[in-house]
Amino acid sequence: MAATANDHLFLLIKTLTKSEKRIFRLYVTRNQSSEELKFINLFDVLDKQRAYDEATIFKKVPEIKKEQLSNLKAHLYKQVLASLRHIEKNKNTDIDIRENIDYAKVLYNKGLYPSALKILERAKNLAKTNHLYFLVLETLEFEKMIESRHITKAHEGRADDLALETQKMMVHIQSAARLSNLSIQLYAMYLKLGHAKNLEELQSIEKILVTALKTLPPEQDMDFFERVNLFQCHTWVSYIGQNWKNYYRYTYKWVEMFEHEPVMKINDTALYFKGLHNLLNALFMTLDHTRFSKILSNTENYFAKHEAVMHESSKITAQHLIHTAHINKHFLEGSFTEGLKRIPLIEKFISEHSSMLDEHRILVFYYKMACLYFGVSNYDKCILYLNKIINAKTNNLRTDIQCFSRILHLVAHYEKGHHALLEYYTKSVYRFLLKHRDMSIVVQEILRFLRKALFVNQKELKDVFVELKNRLEVLAENPYERRSFIYFDIIAWLESKTTGKSIEVISKKKFLGRELRGIRIASIK
Repeated sequence: MAATANDHLFLLIKTLTKSEKRIFRLYVTRNQSSEELKFINLFDVLDKQRAYDEATIFKKVPEIKKEQLSNLKAHLYKQVLASLRHIEKNKNTDIDIRENIDYAKVLYNKGLYPSALKILERAKNLAKTNHLYFLVLETLEFEKMIESRHITKAHEGRADDLALETQKMMVHIQSAARLSNLSIQLYAMYLKLGHAKNLEELQSIEKILVTALKTLPPEQDMDFFERVNLFQCHTWVSYIGQNWKNYYRYTYKWVEMFEHEPVMKINDTALYFKGLHNLLNALFMTLDHTRFSKILSNTENYFAKHEAVMHESSKITAQHLIHTAHINKHFLEGSFTEGLKRIPLIEKFISEHSSMLDEHRILVFYYKMACLYFGVSNYDKCILYLNKIINAKTNNLRTDIQCFSRILHLVAHYEKGHHALLEYYTKSVYRFLLKHRDMSIVVQEILRFLRKALFVNQKELKDVFVELKNRLEVLAENPYERRSFIYFDIIAWLESKTTGKSIEVISKKKFLGRELRGIRIASIK
């Protein structure tokens, strides 16, 4: 049978490290010999396969009958998960807490009520320390059940204490749930639409946040995850609205929560790195090269120091962050040629982790790589990566990137001298932009210019470039037209066409000028 994307057992085995495989074998053979376990032989065959193939399984392990395979795979899957759970217990506080709750249940069933309450108290305190309020609530409900059914000689007022404690937990849980709901809804809006195209769009998004906050407790009464979720909500709204000052402020607060409670960096490393990713992006948007470089260096040092104990998911999040930040650093500095050296590393990263990277992150990587190649005038490579985006079946995911990929695609073909193709491509892009309602004034100016440039003689062409550059520099002051310049530094391209200098030289000069004058778009203390 051909490999299938949904063969969960095969995919799970392929994620195992050498250490995890060794521990698995020790775990499943702890009570019986490996000769008695058919699923060990199945594990070994699947481990060696590069693609899932049932015919090879029956050939290598003839004692496995076709009618047995489905049940055997299900059993092996459970055994692998059980082994991993045993390993992960030391890395995940919540798994450890749940195990203690299970032990309390065993003790309760044995009639050892004081012992069960003692272990529940320990689990509850550990859950509180790590802000895992759903687990706190679970222990409280268990404690109340024991106290209501049995005489445990608990101190006077125990019932009131449990009731009050439960009520407090419910308030925190409800608040955190409402904020996490709001956060994911706002993030989904960003993934679909990108930056706000007009004031009406921005106000509708801000209204969602303001309305939700009216039903929530004040920030000073919130706990760890409530605050982090609150800061995420403000982060998405600020980013959608291109309010870089607030974007920096709330991403900084997000990361600061983890810096104040280092244990949470371990408990939710991926969320910590996601905060760092947005903080670095905020510093990139505000052109703060100094702080950007410092935080990127600190992030890389933290990752190098803790990588060995991180989960695979957190490692991938960290690597995505670091690759993205390095490309952005090259954009800040105008060092496009140097940035090309990272592309093979990113390609390898995408290839090795394609099953764990979502389409959004891959799209962004492709767009950034296309822009790097455009910056060094390698239009063939630029078009290659843009085609990956244009031909991707992504439905309505990041329509903003899909739109600007097509604009950059047109410009790259113009530079290649593919004038015969431009008229066809321009009509196609025009239809796409109208369909997705992304026909900004900047985009209209670019499309109008490309159609006009095809019929302008070389002597007059420079004047046409200067004219477009002057119009776009005015539009760059418009907060809703400004978003177009986030995706493509068309001003640098136009300047290169009028001065004869490369985009890379112009971008480096801009960077050095900013550093010399200490220019920042936003300054937060």
